[in-house]
Amino acid sequence: MSPPLASLWARRRPEFHSAIDALIYALSVYGVPTVVFLITLAALVVWDSQYDAHNALPLPLVAIEDTEAALTPDQAVARLRDAAPVTHHDTKLSEAPFWFAFNAAANGRSGRGPVELPSRHARQIECWNSATLDSLGRADRSAGSRQVKPAKAGFVLELDAPVPAVCRATFAGPARITAVQWPAAGFAASVREFHRNAGLLEGGLLVLSAFVFVTAIINREWLYVLFATWLLASLRLGAISAGWDIQWLGRTIPPDWILASRKLTVVAYFALTYALFARLFRDDLRRLQAGWPLTLAQWLCVVVFAAAFALPYARFLPVAWIAVGAGVVVLVYYLVRILLLTRSPVALWYAGSLSIVLLSSFYEVVAAALGAKALIGTVNSVTAALSSCLLAALAIAQQMREERLERVQAQTALKNTYDAIPIGLFTLAPDGSFKRVNPALAEMLGIDLSGEAKRYWHEYFEAGSWDRLRQLLRQGQSGELEICSAASAGEPKRYHVKAALTGDKVEGSLQDMTARHLATEKLKFLAENDPLTGVPNRRGVETIIEDAKRQAAEGRPLAVAYLDLDRFKLINDLYGHVAGDDVLRQVCRRIEGVLAGGSILGRVGGDEFVIVFRGAPIGAATAICRGIVDAISAIPFHTGDKAFQVKASIGLVEVTGQLPVRDAIAVADRACRAAKTGAHAGLVVYGRDASVFHERTQELKLVERLSTHGSPEGLFLVMQPILSLYAPYDSLTFEVLVRMRDSDGSVIGGGALLAAAENNGRAAVIDRWVLANTLGWLERHHAALASTRFVTMNLSGASLNDERFIQDAFSMLADSPRATSCLCIEITESVALHDLANTRRFVDRVRSYGAKVALDDFGAGYTSFSYLRQLPADALKIDGSLVVNLNAHPANLAIIQAIVELTRNLGMKSIAEWAEDCATVESLAQAGVDYVQGFAISRPQEPAALLTAKSSASFITNEEVLRYVRDTLAPARARAEPGWRGRPWEAKIH
Repeated sequence: MSPPLASLWARRRPEFHSAIDALIYALSVYGVPTVVFLITLAALVVWDSQYDAHNALPLPLVAIEDTEAALTPDQAVARLRDAAPVTHHDTKLSEAPFWFAFNAAANGRSGRGPVELPSRHARQIECWNSATLDSLGRADRSAGSRQVKPAKAGFVLELDAPVPAVCRATFAGPARITAVQWPAAGFAASVREFHRNAGLLEGGLLVLSAFVFVTAIINREWLYVLFATWLLASLRLGAISAGWDIQWLGRTIPPDWILASRKLTVVAYFALTYALFARLFRDDLRRLQAGWPLTLAQWLCVVVFAAAFALPYARFLPVAWIAVGAGVVVLVYYLVRILLLTRSPVALWYAGSLSIVLLSSFYEVVAAALGAKALIGTVNSVTAALSSCLLAALAIAQQMREERLERVQAQTALKNTYDAIPIGLFTLAPDGSFKRVNPALAEMLGIDLSGEAKRYWHEYFEAGSWDRLRQLLRQGQSGELEICSAASAGEPKRYHVKAALTGDKVEGSLQDMTARHLATEKLKFLAENDPLTGVPNRRGVETIIEDAKRQAAEGRPLAVAYLDLDRFKLINDLYGHVAGDDVLRQVCRRIEGVLAGGSILGRVGGDEFVIVFRGAPIGAATAICRGIVDAISAIPFHTGDKAFQVKASIGLVEVTGQLPVRDAIAVADRACRAAKTGAHAGLVVYGRDASVFHERTQELKLVERLSTHGSPEGLFLVMQPILSLYAPYDSLTFEVLVRMRDSDGSVIGGGALLAAAENNGRAAVIDRWVLANTLGWLERHHAALASTRFVTMNLSGASLNDERFIQDAFSMLADSPRATSCLCIEITESVALHDLANTRRFVDRVRSYGAKVALDDFGAGYTSFSYLRQLPADALKIDGSLVVNLNAHPANLAIIQAIVELTRNLGMKSIAEWAEDCATVESLAQAGVDYVQGFAISRPQEPAALLTAKSSASFITNEEVLRYVRDTLAPARARAEPGWRGRPWEAKIH
């Protein structure tokens, strides 16, 4: 071959080989099957049959029934002479002997040949020469003698010459007596054809049944097992119809078994047909809401089954015909409805298969019952069996095709999902090498499996992760774990792995959890840290203290400091929160610069901090706190072009292992408030033996008592007299105070009681009890209180903001008008200013009931005189902080004088509290105060003591005060204002 041709051949050789492959494939798939089909069609239409089973001659015969089974051959011949010749005689299920006679045809017509007696229901037969009464032989299903033998489905009489014959036979079932004479060669061919057809039916259906059964086992589909069993029942039913049921796999069935096998075949086929129908069309029947007809078909199966065991064959058949006929009608009814409902090819093929068998069975029943045997035989039964099984095979093939298409579609969808899913998917070999990865994982890790080099798990993930994964899978078939990327892979990442064993391979998924891990860590940080300053928040501080307490229980020292920035709110109010936030960050940096190792700073409020000193003795912690106070106040804080001078107050407490965390912070907060008073240079320290811890314990016990429903037990009232400086001996005025008696008999003061109640949200309960009992006591003792001008009672700020309490208070005031006229309700100035409009509505409503209102603690807060014009109070109670040590602070006296002048001009009374000595009382009197209250006048008294007193002066025990009131104050006031009883405010109160 020349070089150009060789080069052309080298280029064209792959195309040539591909063309040859395509040609061979086309011939195999299309050509060969087409040729086989054409040859088969020609064989059926044109070619001669190998079985020349034709020219059979039906013989006329006469027949009678021997109901008594007592006739002899000669008697039977005599009776048969009177019978009319027929072509056949039906036994009509009779099991009595039948006698029938016929004459063999002449040799010129058919040649010498056997006479076939073809009834498949014949059980035994015996024949004689009707002319000579010589025996021709006898036979049953197992054997024959002389000239009578079993053949095909019935018997055959082999004759050497045409002779008249008379036979006696017994039958079981709907038998038809006939006689057919064959040419000798023709009968032999018909016998071969009979057994060939039996083998064809038996072999075909057995192979199909075995195929379906194997398919069922492989696919774990029990519907196919049911169908395979139904095919076997169809085979036996077709064999009964064709007379082939006397054998099985080329073996003769014992005669005694034949009738029993026929009954069981009918029962099995009917039950299997119903079960297959119900299982195959289960979903369709549910959608049709199948009712009582289907239930009837179920019970018909039970009836046929019982009849097969209880009835003889002749009586069983009518029961079976009726039951099968009714069942067939039910199944056909539902089959038609299902076909109208669905157009599934599988359902159509199955429906066709069942329809053929059902209609064939129904025809068999009708034909047997009516004696119409025209089509009974091979054409009906064998064709119906083969046709139904063929359609069933087509149904299976269609179902397998649809399942294959579903699998292909599922595989395609799975592959698309595998390629498109954003989660990394992988398959690992037992040695940890990657066998397969999806694009997401390839991109995530940069894996390329296109080359020959293997890629291993340990190349991409942290050391030991492969061993951890294998250990996890050894413990169970699947598992999850989190791993990190390999140290050499750049910035470390975190992954979540889910894996499972599939044989010896590992199938799993991989998700990049780096972003989620960082977000989780950030959330954890924010959960226990302040986002503004970065230091621990309250929750983080409590956790730190809890951990430190466990070490404190082992003897390691622990101290907690509470730090508050003084007047820091002004920075936010005047310069905005941006400036305030910057200052807070700088404060944290300064504090952390002073703290020693092991100490932690946390922020628990806007400008409030907690410092935990772990392992630091109280002395060292005190020195550090002093350094923090100095560091904060020494240098101004700069933000932008502004500078702020900030000071701090710190409360430091020594913590033991038994002290709860919240109590430790609360005590430190109390120490910080004490440090704010200015007398401690910004720092107050409580050692572990400080009385404040005992006070805190008592406060917690009190809070626990107040937490009960309803009013706490142990509450009682006391009254502290208020002395009128204008009429000391003619006015009985007092303030109602609440106390609580403890279980040990000690008395809890009102300040501690109300503080605990407000902290526990129970202030309204206390105030409701005090108001109700005060009004009740005033109502009961109204007559004994003739000198009483007014009675004061304090309401807490929490109660004034409790709408339910307000409504209850108004109801109590309305129900006690006499007591209400003597009542003067005290409202703290700071509470009144908090919501001036709401306070004004409350005051107006209280005064409408006849009660009076006084502003308590006046002058203690940021007093603004302008609000007094909007708030129609009846009196002002000058705060005790202005009264204590009045004579030592001339400025306080000037303030009190201004307040007195203001109240007089506004038509209100002035009341000074906390008067502790005679000098203070004298100064208050000289300043023009109307009423004075304090230990210089009297301590709180039992209510009964007020009922026997004539005036508040009756309770003075201090001799100096008593002498001043008697000798100086009373006469001077009486001379100056003899008409004091007519003063407008006092007159209105009384």
